[in-house]
Amino acid sequence: MTTATTESPLISAAELHDALQRQQVLLIDVREPSEYNNAHIPGALLCPLANVKELEPPCNSDTPVVLYCESGRRSRMACEILASRGFKNLKNLEGGIQRWKQGGYPITGAVSAPISLMRQVQIVAGSLILTGVILGFTVNPGFFFLSGFVGAGLVFAGVTGTCALARVLALLPFNRPQVK
Repeated sequence: MTTATTESPLISAAELHDALQRQQVLLIDVREPSEYNNAHIPGALLCPLANVKELEPPCNSDTPVVLYCESGRRSRMACEILASRGFKNLKNLEGGIQRWKQGGYPITGAVSAPISLMRQVQIVAGSLILTGVILGFTVNPGFFFLSGFVGAGLVFAGVTGTCALARVLALLPFNRPQVK
């Protein structure tokens, strides 16, 4: 019986690369579409963490299913969700796509911005909130509304899974896909 504390076995980037070469694994990327479009492991299917509970087991239950994300945290949660639904032979890519890239293995996707879109959202939102607080204390208390507005936007993004700020940032030239 699988529990929430049971962790799926880890697979190293080298082991995954070998399995992919032999076409002996089903690879699933549980990151968000913008992250997947930016860079993903060739042959990976996209299924964001929020949608993992809708996945159906592969026809051949002996086929290993490897999940990955940026660093391994979300894919570990996805493994737990799938294990609780009866999936067998689950593996989690150790260190996520970061470790895959460090190993020099191939990636597919757009030429990326210097940092991920989600980190850009965090930087911009945090800067706006900090600016609103500083201006609220030093210039006019009305600037506190800026912080409240951005905070409400973050809550809305978290609840709905859509982020208006991410959509705006995705339009910037360095975030536009330029396929390799």
